[in-house]
Amino acid sequence: MREKLFEHGLIERPAEALQEITLRAFVDTFIKNRNDVKPSTKTVWNRVRNHLRAFFDETCDLSSIGTGDAKDFRQHLLGTGMSENTVRKMCAVASQFFADAVERNLLTRNPFAQKSIPRTTRENRSRDCFITREMAEKVLSACPDAEWRLLFALSRFGGLRCPSEHLSLKWADVLWDQNKIIVTSPKTAHHEGKENRIVPIFPELLPYLEEAYNEAADGAEFIITRYRKAETNLRTQLHRIIRAAGLVPWKKVFHNLRASRETELAEFFPIHVVCAWIGNNPTIAAKHYLQVTDDHFKNATDAMHYAMQNMHETSGTEANRKATDNQKSSVFPSNSLRFRSMPHLGMVTTGLEPATFCV
Repeated sequence: MREKLFEHGLIERPAEALQEITLRAFVDTFIKNRNDVKPSTKTVWNRVRNHLRAFFDETCDLSSIGTGDAKDFRQHLLGTGMSENTVRKMCAVASQFFADAVERNLLTRNPFAQKSIPRTTRENRSRDCFITREMAEKVLSACPDAEWRLLFALSRFGGLRCPSEHLSLKWADVLWDQNKIIVTSPKTAHHEGKENRIVPIFPELLPYLEEAYNEAADGAEFIITRYRKAETNLRTQLHRIIRAAGLVPWKKVFHNLRASRETELAEFFPIHVVCAWIGNNPTIAAKHYLQVTDDHFKNATDAMHYAMQNMHETSGTEANRKATDNQKSSVFPSNSLRFRSMPHLGMVTTGLEPATFCV
């Protein structure tokens, strides 16, 4: 009864009661009682718990861990060779544990909730890689069977998350007459209304979907059947296939396939439509998915070249006409054309203050 009163904040927990709560007991109970999260989330929590127990004495009092200890924990993780972003994620989870203890009046403060202990991951786009159509064709040619070709095509041309969304696909989810696929998303299933989404059967995806359908056994339920075992490592296998295609495996091998597709789609469709198909939001897309490709630079160069050439031809026509009418050479020297490429800023009315360039 006393514990229930403590939990509801109706009474204060005596100081001596705080001494009875160990780090191990609290974190284990926290993880065990959270049935509202996915197993993968608990896997991450268990990993952080193990690091906490390895660094601190697992029988130490929860209230004895201060901000200095939290800083030492962060430095310890960095010393093990973990990346900065991984350490930040670890500290964010640890902060979540201690924040729950504060809410239950077991602690008066959260030692990890300090600015000196960063918990937000930094943006790192150095591992981005745009997978071109040519690269994709080479990999598809090196795939060993129809299911592997479909696995790759679903990632590169369908934008699906691998392996969770691939392995969830059933033949009943393919609406052939509507050119649509119902994609079940385990990653977002715990968010209301995000259990699944509708993805078009894109023209690039259709041949590989039909090939797998023609080879599927009668009465088959799932689309992917050969690579469903838990011990199957699709990432390692894809690395082998990429090497067999004569390419070097890129970082974040499946994520970059998805990101490449979203980048392509964003060139032709409104971003809210693209995000509905890919299964993220514009903020996440801009931060982690959309990429600047070589084609963007080429198109920009081609566009400027075309504009300059057109401007030069127009300028030459006007100069010839004026020379004929006035029997004078052009007022401006030929090299002044470069100044004409500047955007027209227009004149402004001078007020009480001097006019400035930006105005």
